[in-house]
Amino acid sequence: MEIPFKQWFLVGLVTFGFILVAAVYEIGRRLIYQALFRLLDLIVKDETDTEERQLSTRLALFLAILCLSVYSSFLLKLAGSGPTQQIVQGIVASTLKLILIVCVGSNLFALLNLAHRIYSFSSAANEIPLKGVVQVIKIGVLFLAGLFLAAAVLEQKVAVLLSGLGALSAVLMLIFKDSVLGFVAGLQLIANRMVAKGDWIEMPKYGADGDVVDIALTTVKVQNWDKTITTIPTYALISESFKNWRGMQESGGRRIKRIINLDLSSIKFCDQQMLDQFAKIRYIADYIKQKQEEVDSYNAANQVNQVSLVNGRRLTNVGTFRAYAEAYLRNHPDIHQSMTFLVRHRQPTEHGLPIELYVFSRDQVWANYESIQADIFDHLLAVIPEFNLRVFQAPSGSDFHQFLYGESGS
Repeated sequence: MEIPFKQWFLVGLVTFGFILVAAVYEIGRRLIYQALFRLLDLIVKDETDTEERQLSTRLALFLAILCLSVYSSFLLKLAGSGPTQQIVQGIVASTLKLILIVCVGSNLFALLNLAHRIYSFSSAANEIPLKGVVQVIKIGVLFLAGLFLAAAVLEQKVAVLLSGLGALSAVLMLIFKDSVLGFVAGLQLIANRMVAKGDWIEMPKYGADGDVVDIALTTVKVQNWDKTITTIPTYALISESFKNWRGMQESGGRRIKRIINLDLSSIKFCDQQMLDQFAKIRYIADYIKQKQEEVDSYNAANQVNQVSLVNGRRLTNVGTFRAYAEAYLRNHPDIHQSMTFLVRHRQPTEHGLPIELYVFSRDQVWANYESIQADIFDHLLAVIPEFNLRVFQAPSGSDFHQFLYGESGS
């Protein structure tokens, strides 16, 4: 049976239509991608092109669907206006309408991703993270797309469907409870600058101790120092307490606060031999000279009997050591001189006399900070015997062994 020319003609037009749509998609995708890539290359210097490819693909698909919609309308008019053609035309029109709604929503998603990526390269991105806001907008886009899809399928106006959502508001609030709480908490975090990406925070309840790597709508991700990831609900940062070390990072110094316990029985007045020895120490030579002049002047003015060391004013070995520790830290290149600087006594305990160092290092990097702190206390612990002092240490098994049997153990 010979096929009529009209049918062959329609088949040819359909084939041409598919080729045209494919060409529009491919050419549109390439042109849009090149335009986006060159534009973004001027704004941000980043080799990642995931968002550009995603947006160019979806925009090209949208253009192809529009082209298909126009071309299909043209074909259906050529096919005639019979009952069958009208049914087919209605089905095609409804299907294309649904596809266009999905394409518009998909393009908005891709556009939001691209906008957020551009914003992430700005200087304000760490201070004001907008990932949670973007996620809320995505939820709104998804909701509206679903609403328009439902209106298209049910052949109802959007306003009619919106009027019926009042009864479902309680259910919707229950479903999106975490999203609403997270969004409100995220706004408070941004407005009050409570936490930002890159901040070091501690939250023992959730086992978090590390850098904030992501602030999303409902969660905040913290990379702990052992490289594990802890996830914290956003609203928990509003309702519960946590420690943010940003102030330390912005101050330019990191606190060193540590105690050396000195044996109380080793504390004594300085005799002349000790003073002569201390006067040879570079950091406190001037201190010894000045203090000795003050002491001699006071004792002479008050006719102090020098027979007993208890009479009058005297230097002590612990006070001299404290002066040495302060002078040593004052001359240390890694100690911040303009921040809080203390070398002080604490209340004596059963573990001896605590000498506390309360200073700040210039370097805030953890490894460097620990190295600076260790070097300082290595030196101070090594020089303590030079001041006829002993570090307090609880007796160990070897101490009892030496006490009972002597060093040889016989």
